[in-house]
Amino acid sequence: MARVDLVKVCKTLADRESAFSIRNLSLRIPDGRTLVILGPSGCGKTTLLKIIAGLITPDSGHVRYDGVDVKETAPGERRIGMVFQNYALYPHMNSRGNVMSYFMFRKKTPELDAMAKAKYQRTSELMGVELADLMDRKPRTLSGGEKQRVAVGRCITRDPALFLLDEPFSSLDQALREKYRVSLKILLRQFDITTVYVTHDHYEAMILADLLAIMDRGRIEQIGTYQEIYDQPRNAFVAGFLNRHIGTPAISFIDATDVAQCRRLGKVRVGVRPEDVEISREARDDGTRGIVVGSVSLLVINAAIVELHVGTHEIHAEIAGGENFRAGDQVWLSFKRYHVFDESGNVMDRSGSA
Repeated sequence: MARVDLVKVCKTLADRESAFSIRNLSLRIPDGRTLVILGPSGCGKTTLLKIIAGLITPDSGHVRYDGVDVKETAPGERRIGMVFQNYALYPHMNSRGNVMSYFMFRKKTPELDAMAKAKYQRTSELMGVELADLMDRKPRTLSGGEKQRVAVGRCITRDPALFLLDEPFSSLDQALREKYRVSLKILLRQFDITTVYVTHDHYEAMILADLLAIMDRGRIEQIGTYQEIYDQPRNAFVAGFLNRHIGTPAISFIDATDVAQCRRLGKVRVGVRPEDVEISREARDDGTRGIVVGSVSLLVINAAIVELHVGTHEIHAEIAGGENFRAGDQVWLSFKRYHVFDESGNVMDRSGSA
């Protein structure tokens, strides 16, 4: 296990088409915890992972393992288990050789052999028959999803102090993705392995993360548990990026002056989560008039998302599955809770509730 600290790390990467920078980034990954870095494509998640691994050298700043700067430590000496998006398997080895490669390249001893057997047994138990059926095949005969399974198996068979995973389940079908997420979570919990996991999948992040780091354009915008970030977003980007249910809008933004109960706030924006919007067919003194545009059923949670227009603004509300609103219905809205943002998109100290 290891605690990892990034201190004021900067890195600029440029190609013929664009330039990308990580700017003055500081981050702590607690010992034995799983930190999920969540952000849109191109925000710098994979670059950050490679800096931690030592595959990319920062222009300035420090990467420390347990307080020790690892600038002069080669990647192979950092006790890292890493799964890349592009698999990075040894093409001349079969899957068994790839899974056990950590032990194959070390001096043979009885202790190492015993450890290899134990690690192989544990990996086989966690990954099941889907991995066992691949063990005698070489990478060129495997599908993308099969290669990824072997890469994950190789990672967890090692004896790492730190796991680094870059969207390892992106090539798997939904059923296998669900299974391996749970298996990986069990492994991480059982051995308390310090882990950095990169993804753009909110659902995956919620399952695996002890802590979330929301990233955008080379910067860490906010760190915390899912619930902390969801309830207390630092800015409009974070509020709009993290949602509660797959396929549902995260938050709706509207000028405070267009909402009856928020007009006193002046020229600011308010953001309201779908579950915090109440809809009434009857006029209310504190209500804001809106027009129903349409609705989408969410059968899994026995609810529906209703889209409404308030002037030029679009608002989404989550309602119970048995309620029925049709396009063109006139309704009145009120907010149980909302967030207040300034002109720059930063959250203000004040927030409201009914």
